[in-house]
Amino acid sequence: MSVVHHRHATVAGREIFYREAGPADAPVIVLLHGFPTSSFMFRNLIPELADRYRVIAPDFLGFGYSDAPPVEEFDYTFDALADHTAGLLTHLGVSRYAIYVQDYGAPVGWRLALRDPAAITAIVTQNGNGYDAGFVPSGWEPVWAYQREQNPETAAALREFLSFEATRHQYLAGVPDPSVVSPDTWHHDYALLSRPGNDAVQLKLFLDYASNPKLYPKLHDYLRASGVPVLAVWGDGDPFFGPDGARAFAEDAVDPEIHLFEGGHFLLESALPEVTELMRDFLARRS
Repeated sequence: MSVVHHRHATVAGREIFYREAGPADAPVIVLLHGFPTSSFMFRNLIPELADRYRVIAPDFLGFGYSDAPPVEEFDYTFDALADHTAGLLTHLGVSRYAIYVQDYGAPVGWRLALRDPAAITAIVTQNGNGYDAGFVPSGWEPVWAYQREQNPETAAALREFLSFEATRHQYLAGVPDPSVVSPDTWHHDYALLSRPGNDAVQLKLFLDYASNPKLYPKLHDYLRASGVPVLAVWGDGDPFFGPDGARAFAEDAVDPEIHLFEGGHFLLESALPEVTELMRDFLARRS
């Protein structure tokens, strides 16, 4: 079992927390987490990859154990999250790497790839959306309403996403056997979501999410032009990103490998062995 190190680095004056494991000279894979979690979602995956790879899993600014400055002091956008992630990788001397993207990790990963296409050796997307077809309207309507108009009513609807029950729902929805999902997951995430001022941070990011679909045409051009290997592993019961989002990668990626599982938004909680096996095989052959 590989040792996982828990570290901090200063990037643009902010402390970024990250988990790291594996040989320093091994090929690198960067794990980019989603909402409402952090690198904690990769706690079980990291040791499964670290015998062969240098694995780096950062917490985005405002998430997990990274700094979470108030919105009055920092403009939370996906560009800013990508800036700090890129800064961390530069600090660590990483210039070539594969990415695993999930939920919010996808728009961060897409920005990294578009800024430096030659840096990316492979993409693993686990419910990490890159197509309009992937959005489940019932899950996104409160976000879209807030993007159209910011008022007390639309903000209140989004704050419901930050509740204990909503956090629990994100882990259990679509999972065939909820008993395999540890309650540590939603309790951990909810505790961090509940920090004073964090609701304003999340509202800023919900608002800025409107910038992400605008990048999709550039992402699709990049997939076609680069031929970067793509593995899509998707929980088909995700209430936010449906299986059409996985299938859509076949429109632009070169020979993508697409696998749908009976599962939810956080597929690693219920299908870790299956995802690990697919990743190891895919990266060995195509990265």
